[in-house]
Amino acid sequence: MHPNDPRLKSFVAVAPDSHFPIQNLPFGVFSTGAEPTPRVGVAIGDRVLDLSVLEQAGLLSAGSRGGRVFDQPSLNAFMALGRTVWRDTRARISELLRDDAPRLRDDPDLRSRALVPMTESLLHLPVEIGGYTDFYSSKEHATNVGTMFRDPKNALLPNWLHLPVGYNGRASSVVVSGTPVRRPNGQTKAPADEVPSFGPCRKLDMELETAFIVGEGNDLGEPVPVGDAERRIFGMVLMNDWSARDIQQWEYVPLGPFNSKTFATSISPWIVTLEALEPFRVAGPVQDPEPLPYLRQGGKASVDLHLEVSLKPEGAGKATTVCRTNFRHMYWSMAQQLAHHTVSGCNTRIGDLMGSGTISGPALDSFGSLLELTWNGQRPITLEGGGERSFLLDSDEVVITGWCQADGYRVGFGEVAGRIVAAHPADVCP
Repeated sequence: MHPNDPRLKSFVAVAPDSHFPIQNLPFGVFSTGAEPTPRVGVAIGDRVLDLSVLEQAGLLSAGSRGGRVFDQPSLNAFMALGRTVWRDTRARISELLRDDAPRLRDDPDLRSRALVPMTESLLHLPVEIGGYTDFYSSKEHATNVGTMFRDPKNALLPNWLHLPVGYNGRASSVVVSGTPVRRPNGQTKAPADEVPSFGPCRKLDMELETAFIVGEGNDLGEPVPVGDAERRIFGMVLMNDWSARDIQQWEYVPLGPFNSKTFATSISPWIVTLEALEPFRVAGPVQDPEPLPYLRQGGKASVDLHLEVSLKPEGAGKATTVCRTNFRHMYWSMAQQLAHHTVSGCNTRIGDLMGSGTISGPALDSFGSLLELTWNGQRPITLEGGGERSFLLDSDEVVITGWCQADGYRVGFGEVAGRIVAAHPADVCP
């Protein structure tokens, strides 16, 4: 059976609403208290399958071309083996986890060492990220921001419908889900002020995004054709590209965001492969005008991926769902983003992270940032149990989750979470 076959069942118990059925098998890096060395695992139900144990037992041989690859602190060595190995390895893992496969199921010692409770696992950043690029590919988001800050009749800048707008971000501050996010200090300038002031960000925002991980790079000077781009993508993660809106408003002209974005970008720990997402492929929005030839892509270029964002203040009894949207609204596809990124001859490398940009839909509750949801603070959100938010306060926790729904199971991403901690006192900053 193909690893995506909906009839597949695992001997590992998987709840119907679990994000990690046997049809998913996302890759990540984890450690435990008993074994603190990070290594590669796959999520199955509420367990982590330790691939280094299976590799040592001779049940996985992905590294036969270059040594062992699953006792590593990142997925980069495995990704370097290429798409054929990715697919073969996923198929082999699926075979070992099937309810009718006795090799792992009927070996209690091996099973106890290989299947680790998720609650006992510490999840790490899954890849070594050498480069990070963030795009701006939601037409609804770009229109909302353009309406808010420019001319509503000309909300999109002239280039937006012709190319995937993007900027190079800061790879060093990409962190895994659960890492606290410190409120940044920086320069801001109110419209009525003559000079800027320095202090903590007052308009701290989240941004609902996904990102893809480059699994096969390209040489300097050699563009990636749009038809070849998806072959080079290992998989997708959820992403929160935290944003300091007041710092950004002052600094971004003429070269774009800098300190308003560099302080933290959070990603989910599990990478869902493009192969696992194949059953959920859908066509993206109609692109008008038609892109230039190097960006033209037909077929099912997008994914029917449900996305939600919740916000929970410290001590609150219940989180408030502030956004529900879908990745299928994205105007520019992942393949188009990678093709445009490299058309100049820019080289990409294994582990590079490519953010989608804020994902907003057409409805008011489908906007992927507080900037849009509150219309820059003019329409605060009412929280469960009382209280309001225009932007994030210290100790607020933001959780993004996402999944693709099938008949009787879902292929999900888990979550990316982050809690805001107070800025350093402005008067003690260097």
